[in-house]
Amino acid sequence: MTESDQSLSALAPLMHDVLRQTYPAATLYVVATPIGNAADISLRALHIMTTVDAIACEDTRNTAHLLSRYGLSKPLIAAHQHNEREIAEKLIARLQAGERIALVSDAGTPAVSDPGARIVDAVRNAGLRVVPLPGASAVVTALSAAGLPDDAFHFVGFLPSKAGQRDTVLASLKRMRATLVFYEAPHRIAETVTALATAFEPSRQIVLARELTKLFEETHRCVLSDAAAWIAADANRQKGEFVILLEGAPDSIDAEAQEAERVLRILLQECPVKQAATLAAQITGSKKNALYERALQLKSSATDEANKN
Repeated sequence: MTESDQSLSALAPLMHDVLRQTYPAATLYVVATPIGNAADISLRALHIMTTVDAIACEDTRNTAHLLSRYGLSKPLIAAHQHNEREIAEKLIARLQAGERIALVSDAGTPAVSDPGARIVDAVRNAGLRVVPLPGASAVVTALSAAGLPDDAFHFVGFLPSKAGQRDTVLASLKRMRATLVFYEAPHRIAETVTALATAFEPSRQIVLARELTKLFEETHRCVLSDAAAWIAADANRQKGEFVILLEGAPDSIDAEAQEAERVLRILLQECPVKQAATLAAQITGSKKNALYERALQLKSSATDEANKN
């Protein structure tokens, strides 16, 4: 018996345990599927997809192809971002009739930057059971290979496609200490990296992970100021789906924010809100709009406190 045969034989007791598990009827099973490598499917996911009455999926063609890789075939129901609310009602009716239905996306976990959240919400509101089956995750896969020291991370997902909206989101994240996690498509990766370099300190570490678990998988780590040049150096680096990890705000950002707050509080004692925000921005270099919003909050708090007294 070869080592491979021994490994497969060793799986027999585990498969026996999987087959003994019970899966309640009238339940929606949220099933994570591989993000690239078809071998990254769990035994439990395979079992539930043989057990359910139907599979609701983002793209029936992609899911049919995936199922064929495992020798499976099930009735498929298209459940994508354009028909979630409508299809949720049909799924609820089938669940109430006692069926088991699996919910999958094209890759990874449904409802995480993929369709599915509205369906899950509707099913829960109908008083029906939802059971998640964990599996491959692009976020966790990228984080595990990044080596960034911060234990905390903030998942942003896809940024807005319009430059103004994107820049507003990035500005709101500048002072966050946790590692920032973005998804990005190949045709936007160069533009997004340039936007990140404009919005954040050039010395921050960035990790560009593309085609995770696939044949041409690549994970590159560098300082943010070097990222655009790395992408431009090889046309292949603009291919595939990306996970971008950006190091969180350095301690100096907190110090700058504390100083801006101190100056703003002093100025508010002598100046109107708008003037205090303008002067504080000129003195500290902080964003005037952010200081103006903070000044309004401080004034409101002071007014509330005075009314109590």
